[in-house]
Amino acid sequence: MSHDSPTKGGESNGIIQDKKRTYGTTKASTSQSPQTSSSPVQNFFRGFSRKKQIDLSNVEFTELKRCLNTFDLTALGVGSTLGVGIYVLAGQVARQTAGPAIVISFAIAAFASVLAGLCYAEFGGRIPKTGSAYVYSYYTVGELWAFIIGWNLILEYTIGTASVARAWSGYFDSLIGNVITNFFQRTMPMELTGLSTYPDFFAFGITMVLAILLLFGVKESSTFNNIFTGVNLLVVSYVVICGLFKIDIYNWTIPAKDVPKSTNPLYENGDGGFMPFGFNGIVSGAATCFFGFVGFDVIATTGEETKNPQKAIPISIIISLVIVFIAYFGVSSVITLMVPYYTLDTSAPLPIVFDAVGYGVAKYVIAVGAVCALTTSLLGGMFPLPRVIYAMASDGLIFRFLASINPYTKTPVIATLLSGLFAASMALLFDLKELVDMMSIGVLLAYTLVAACVMMLRYRKLELPVLPADPLGEAPDRPSVDEALATLTQSPSMLTQEEQFTTGDKIRRVFHPLVVADAVSDKIVKLLTAILSLFIIVLTCLVALVPNPTIQILAVIPAVFIIFITILIWRQPQDLSFKSFKMPLVPFIPVLSMTVNIYLMFKLSKQTWIRFAVWMAIGFAIYFFYGMWHSSERLRKNLEPDLLAAQDEIHVLPIPEDVEANKEVENTTENLSGSS
Repeated sequence: MSHDSPTKGGESNGIIQDKKRTYGTTKASTSQSPQTSSSPVQNFFRGFSRKKQIDLSNVEFTELKRCLNTFDLTALGVGSTLGVGIYVLAGQVARQTAGPAIVISFAIAAFASVLAGLCYAEFGGRIPKTGSAYVYSYYTVGELWAFIIGWNLILEYTIGTASVARAWSGYFDSLIGNVITNFFQRTMPMELTGLSTYPDFFAFGITMVLAILLLFGVKESSTFNNIFTGVNLLVVSYVVICGLFKIDIYNWTIPAKDVPKSTNPLYENGDGGFMPFGFNGIVSGAATCFFGFVGFDVIATTGEETKNPQKAIPISIIISLVIVFIAYFGVSSVITLMVPYYTLDTSAPLPIVFDAVGYGVAKYVIAVGAVCALTTSLLGGMFPLPRVIYAMASDGLIFRFLASINPYTKTPVIATLLSGLFAASMALLFDLKELVDMMSIGVLLAYTLVAACVMMLRYRKLELPVLPADPLGEAPDRPSVDEALATLTQSPSMLTQEEQFTTGDKIRRVFHPLVVADAVSDKIVKLLTAILSLFIIVLTCLVALVPNPTIQILAVIPAVFIIFITILIWRQPQDLSFKSFKMPLVPFIPVLSMTVNIYLMFKLSKQTWIRFAVWMAIGFAIYFFYGMWHSSERLRKNLEPDLLAAQDEIHVLPIPEDVEANKEVENTTENLSGSS
């Protein structure tokens, strides 16, 4: 009789125990199967889609120092964005490309940037890790795409830093009568194609000084940035307010007959009016103005150095973009209303405009603002570069020694110094005019992939934290089995395995989705996103590259498919577990963002695509000969089967009631043994 009771109790608990074991070992079985049944060739290609394992329940842990708040991040975003664009780009685009309609060009560029900013905001809240778009794509799409994005981010930030350093040097040189240029052109001329006419040691020096400043710590660098950004915003406000007293609406309505012939063979004066270069001028101007918004993504690289990143990152991204757009819109409106657009200077428009209307003293105030703006842009370009390198080196995709952290300042020392030296050397030697477009192609590619990743992540299957993210570390805290079983009971589709569905079932699920996301809906969204991307490429290629209007009508076909596939994705069940910032209108905003970004990529020159191909060839050589073999995820995958087998008991979490019942059985058995 004494044995019947435990047996009966064991039967009642056996169901729970079986459920518990099935729940606890599901991931182990699925993760091991590819390792045992796949050929070496399949494993090789499967390595391209390896995804970064991030313990989302423990994202607060970092080796870096968390010291930045929302104000610091907003100032960092504004400072890194509001530089060359406000003091050079506005006058250049208005003079050469768009005329007074530059305000529309800036609005279009801002719209594209806000779409990308919303995607970055959601990802920054979900995965607040150092690395920005690189980490987002690694977690969602896979290793190869992550390396492509990370490698292009390195190019983007390096060229951005070098170009701003040259602009800083040139602006300062113009204030002192071109003394630097004249001296080096006379004593150290360079007459090689593709290089500068002289070595700019001043640009080299200012870049290295700021690189050393970054070594002192992120908070010290942020304080420096906040002060200079504040001065810059005061100068921009001064320009707009003073300019409003000298505006003349006639400058937006100049008749074509009053527009003089251009004396510069490189560009025309247009046809007058608000849109002197037509609609094409507005679109081309928007593609150029987009460069003026590049920089806000620096905020997303600070995920491991920010207090409360789930809230601070999304808020600061949106606020910084709004501030930057208001500044661009205000300055471009004022300068095109103060003087005719065809009289604007393309290198230093603001001081010349104010000098033309009798405000000569303003040029000194503007010079101070320009120096502060270019300094913060330089700092903003350098700040994320070592952090992207640190993230890639930590994952083993590039050389691991670059991930070294200083124990006192908590900054990536080697990555900061080497990246600063690399950018300073480019500023020293190269003529960067034709390299600037390479920034745009890297940024647009990153924005496109982030939009796609946000869409896939929103529809991703909910992962319950049963297995440890790092098999070499200690198992993180897990929910109780009661909570896990309750979740599974509420979401029965999560218990189903993808293999249980036939192809016909999966096709039916495309049009008749379930209420709760599972492995099948996850795969469906990923497949639909891939097909959607192909149709977007076809659509934008027809619109951007084909001049024949008759052939452009064919763009209606891919457009219809894009709308249809977007609706199919929208009907799939979303992951509702994430409670922080969520981008509205998913998947419609990500799809629109992908379309705008790819269209702008096709508007870039052929030479830009060639240089992009050369840079990627260098990157692929590093990845295929080093990165893919030293990847942390590859090492984890290779070790995981043995570790899971050795730690099998870790994944079987006993229910508290079972523990008490087992103790009771043991005590009863001992008592019976003692009495016998």
